[in-house]
Amino acid sequence: MKLTIASGKGGTGKTTVSVNLASYLADKGKMVVLSDLDVEEPNSKLFLKTKLLNEKDFHKMVPKWERENCTFCGECGTNCSFNAIIALPSEILVFPELCHSCYACSELCPTNSLPMIPRKIGTIKEYETQNFNFIEGRLDIGEEMAVPLINGVIKYTQDRYPDSFMIFDAPPGTSCPVIEASKDSDFVFLITESTPFGLNDLKLAVETMRVLKKDFGVIINRYGIGDDSVEKYCKNEKIPVISKILNDKEIAKIYSSGELVYPKIEHFKNSIDEIANFVEKLK
Repeated sequence: MKLTIASGKGGTGKTTVSVNLASYLADKGKMVVLSDLDVEEPNSKLFLKTKLLNEKDFHKMVPKWERENCTFCGECGTNCSFNAIIALPSEILVFPELCHSCYACSELCPTNSLPMIPRKIGTIKEYETQNFNFIEGRLDIGEEMAVPLINGVIKYTQDRYPDSFMIFDAPPGTSCPVIEASKDSDFVFLITESTPFGLNDLKLAVETMRVLKKDFGVIINRYGIGDDSVEKYCKNEKIPVISKILNDKEIAKIYSSGELVYPKIEHFKNSIDEIANFVEKLK
């Protein structure tokens, strides 16, 4: 079972739900692995007591120009859809940060002057927590491409824990990183809040999931602030509302101290239980 927890905007509570749901399911005896796919700013680890099990560098393949046999035909620049290569009359400029590792330049070069080589763009770390395993991807500072590392973390998770509940804490928004984090999941939870901003970004996230043809449902966080426009929207669009997490200053206090919430606040635990029961029915 692969579950992605996503949202149309940052700050809605994805990580709060992710770490608490993973721990709650593990407390119930489930084999769980949580993976933080927000590789540009991972923060799930802040709420977990961890022991490092494994760490490895992650690389993507990029072209390296070799002048010796190059005839400066310009095919590489013409065939690159991402402007990662510029072919000048006497030099080939490669911008590895922009490279999508599609291999087009290398495969179509008539003189084999652009062999692909590995370039480190981040790290993948595997941790043991008190009751489940946790995997984190972290993109190196200055790197542009999050998607290859997100894909690498997902593959690492699937290879290491094929029989576990896989919970993926996705990046915010609706762009390529979110699509990569969601496209192979069995179900996507969209976290929102009952405000006009929350509704606007929820609509974008819903549209994205429908294009991906993913099963999804909504969790309303900070319920009680704003208005009922999110509920009305979900009802009109026939989108299931899985749970409503009450707005509570105590949750913010516990969260800001880097602790799990469900062991300390009963109504929050009840909401996590609702989500867990929904997950059980997905089997």
